[in-house]
Amino acid sequence: MRAWQVERRKRTRHLIELGGLVVKARVVDLTGDDRAIILGALLWMADKLKSNQAEQARALWAAKGKEAFALERAIDAPTISQPQDRA
Repeated sequence: MRAWQVERRKRTRHLIELGGLVVKARVVDLTGDDRAIILGALLWMADKLKSNQAEQARALWAAKGKEAFALERAIDAPTISQPQDRA
């Protein structure tokens, strides 16, 4: 496979994963799939990250994201099943 094809596939996977985060956060549902609202929210985030409140925003958002990932792992984690009576 050519190098440009590998890079294109890596970029495509990256974009799909980022889109998955938007869906996972329920942004699509909460906005009614309104692309203007979603873009506006992302632009607001970018402005916040360029402001003097950037570090506070990063810390807050990172904590919320880590908490959400941990909760998801806890919910998806397989539980130890009790042995069934096979009489």
